[in-house]
Amino acid sequence: MKRRHLLSALALCFPLPGLPAPALALAQPAGRAGGRPRVIVSTDIGGTDFDDFQSLVHLLLYADVVDLEGLIASPWGPSPDRKRHLLSLISVYEKDYPNLRTWSADYPAPDRLRAIAKQGGSSLAGLRGWGAPTEGSNWIVECARRKDERPLWVLLWGGFEDLAQALHDAPDIEGKLRVYLIGGPNKKWSTTAYDYIAREHPDLWIIENNATYRGWFVGGDQAGDLGNASFVQRRVKGVGALGDYFAGIAPQIKMGDTPAFAYVLGANPERPDAGGWGGRFVRAWDRPRVTFTHAPTAADVVETFAVVDLVIRPQGAAPAQPKATLLMDKQEFSGLPGEDGAWHFLLSPKEAKTFSYRIASNHPGLDGISGGFTARNASPERARQPSSRYPNWWTDDPDPQVAEGAHQGAKTISRWRADFLDDFAARLQRAVKPAPATSGGKA
Repeated sequence: MKRRHLLSALALCFPLPGLPAPALALAQPAGRAGGRPRVIVSTDIGGTDFDDFQSLVHLLLYADVVDLEGLIASPWGPSPDRKRHLLSLISVYEKDYPNLRTWSADYPAPDRLRAIAKQGGSSLAGLRGWGAPTEGSNWIVECARRKDERPLWVLLWGGFEDLAQALHDAPDIEGKLRVYLIGGPNKKWSTTAYDYIAREHPDLWIIENNATYRGWFVGGDQAGDLGNASFVQRRVKGVGALGDYFAGIAPQIKMGDTPAFAYVLGANPERPDAGGWGGRFVRAWDRPRVTFTHAPTAADVVETFAVVDLVIRPQGAAPAQPKATLLMDKQEFSGLPGEDGAWHFLLSPKEAKTFSYRIASNHPGLDGISGGFTARNASPERARQPSSRYPNWWTDDPDPQVAEGAHQGAKTISRWRADFLDDFAARLQRAVKPAPATSGGKA
């Protein structure tokens, strides 16, 4: 037995402090009670980050153990048509499909994947958190309303707008959904959609993963070929069309959205506190939301990942077409005018530090306003304050023992690094090696 395999086995028997050993890190869904999981993935593929491309390669290699019902391209940046990136990746998958199908007849045909690829919203939601139906939001509703006793897992790897729209248009689907949300930077941009979901759908079953996901690429065993760069160079590059695609996207691992999918494959997906490759979570406390009606300063403290609503009632006459942008951390956040004349700037700090901002506007009552605030990580006591308003909401464990540096909960994933990377590499071999004749296509 390889040393790292032995250490992984020992980890199952002797968990780290604060980490209960899960019954099994990865289950075979087909044999699990309730059958194969139904899955829709919403991704901001094609944005400024490469991790969605990598996570989709991982997803396709495991697509034979789930019922993949949808791939939705969510909005991001100046080029909102993201569906083309999904179709491009499906064409890469098509090159490896002849080998993959020898391992399992349940790998979806490329044309099937093209049929379930949908375009989501083309812009972020306005102040109310929802807008107009999209191909993506309608697809979520259609899938959720199918006569199927299994829940529908909606994995949010990018913007939250299509889910918010689906819930607004069809609130009856709420009970059928299981949502795993990669928050952090996505929440920073989809703040109004998140705000709507938390405000109007507190009973939704949801895992809000703001920091735990970082354990997929931060911490854990990174020795030898398990390093972020060495793994790609030694065990991914040159392994089928999908392996070359993965390595061509970036020379190192990130795959920050993969924990959402790995979680669904676990033995206890209805038990977020059980642990596994997709992380372990605690019952959420009341979702932090702070409203400032004055310009805050560094002395004003908010919780990291909270919704911060800066409300300003500008003095003076407004121009015919007023617009305003809040500049913070070299990024721009659009101001949203309310019906009462107040302007709202919704923010969500993704790290613990002191922020400063300045508003640029053609409205003289807004232009030049500046301020700041300080974000601090949730205290461990928060895990002992589960919210009665959000009975099915789960989030990162704030216990310092399971943090990787500043990233709360990340160690609940990073501890499995050798296991999930070895398994991914083995799966990738299917792209270049047909199954042995004795497998009967069911290896």
